[in-house]
Amino acid sequence: MTGDNSGRENDGFQAFFKCWIAEQNQHLDDLVVASKAADYNGDHDQRVLKHYEQYYNAKFQWAKQEVLSMLSPPWRSSLEDAFLWIGGWRPSMAFHLLYSKSGLHPEDCSAELMRGLSFSNTGDLGDLSQWQLTMVDELQRRTIQEEKHISEKMAKLQETLADNPLVELSHLATDKMRKNNNVHEEGGDDHMERVESTLASKEEGLEKILHKADDLRITTLKNITQILSSLQAVHFLIAAAELNLRVHDWGIKKDDATN
Repeated sequence: MTGDNSGRENDGFQAFFKCWIAEQNQHLDDLVVASKAADYNGDHDQRVLKHYEQYYNAKFQWAKQEVLSMLSPPWRSSLEDAFLWIGGWRPSMAFHLLYSKSGLHPEDCSAELMRGLSFSNTGDLGDLSQWQLTMVDELQRRTIQEEKHISEKMAKLQETLADNPLVELSHLATDKMRKNNNVHEEGGDDHMERVESTLASKEEGLEKILHKADDLRITTLKNITQILSSLQAVHFLIAAAELNLRVHDWGIKKDDATN
């Protein structure tokens, strides 16, 4: 979709994203309160996961109309954009976040698993059991494999931009411009119909890959929290929200300072 319709789609999702970020701020406050409760029952972490689902469900619907904007979202800052993986955060990053909050480094985990852990029973992420670390390690390996598989699909699709149909169309369009002294005359863009038709299948491929990437993101979040206790899940979701919100804020400030 192009032109005015594309702009309206962008504005619509940007407004949704702005509201979603504000809601995430509120959820963060609720999670912090819940983390200090002596009798926490798991309500807040489930609510937060549903909030993430709401985001990816909305993104899935908007991607049907404008997948290119979902992959390179103008509502994100340049800092966030630099670290995007297929339109969002890299799923394997969630494990680095978990290890950071638990006081472990990924390379330390194998040694910890071999000898077992003897953390104090604090209920936070510094209290991961040997069983939990084993499950996290297995999940991380599966996630990295799926991440690699999706990345390879994206690479193959990106390479098709240089396939014969678009190469031929780019030559014909350039040759026509050269004959017209580089002036786009009225009716000179009739080739665009062929271009749009050729690109349509590629955009469909991008939509499928984006959906796979987003599905891996939400699935990774859910699977990690299922390994954790309810209170540990709260601490993990707090860290995830803090990182997302602060990087978003810092990126906006950096963009404002350079514009």
